[in-house]
Amino acid sequence: MNHAEKPFILSLDPVVSRARELLLGATRPHVIALDGRSGAGKSFAAGLLAEQLGAVCVPCDDFFAAGIPTVEWDARTPVQRAADALDWRRLRIEALEPLLAGRSASWFAFDFTAGPRADGCYASRAIPTEQPPRPVIILDGAYSSRQELADVLDMAILVEASTSLRHTRLAKREDPVFLAEWHARWDVAEEHYFTIVRPPSTFDFVLRFHGAALGNDGSVGSPGAARG
Repeated sequence: MNHAEKPFILSLDPVVSRARELLLGATRPHVIALDGRSGAGKSFAAGLLAEQLGAVCVPCDDFFAAGIPTVEWDARTPVQRAADALDWRRLRIEALEPLLAGRSASWFAFDFTAGPRADGCYASRAIPTEQPPRPVIILDGAYSSRQELADVLDMAILVEASTSLRHTRLAKREDPVFLAEWHARWDVAEEHYFTIVRPPSTFDFVLRFHGAALGNDGSVGSPGAARG
């Protein structure tokens, strides 16, 4: 199926209905990934979906591969950046495995606001993030539906918005010099991932919100996966 054949949805109602169907008789929590390019509206959609399903939300920005310095990211190809931006191993161990087992999860989130250290890497926050188990787990962030997590995913949704709208959201609260460097480094990685690795035809749903529904106040959540 190509992109043109994949129907768009303009609300979360079909996703909520499908999730509730999957939960009937479920013996374990279900995992829903909200994937998409930076500034597309993923976090907005994740918040709405979490409210309707009583879900726990795991921001994938928290698991950015912060131990890789900027100079090394710039030396990598777009294919390598897309493959390594999300520390999916830590995401599985620290968040998914305990939540799927019905236990609370605790992890130290990547701290983008502190800025890079002298070595070009980023630190983690000093206080851990803690989340209780819920019947539904939402993975919110770019690269959240990658192949290495396919065995635990019950549904994958692509959140889309036009390039101009995404860039407008990202520009609202970010320094223009930083944002230009960010786009140069990560736009090509996202293009590879959402064209080759995870094209729209591979998702269960393709969700497109209108700009008025989302607002224009997106911000970059991490160097590898901008929030929104």
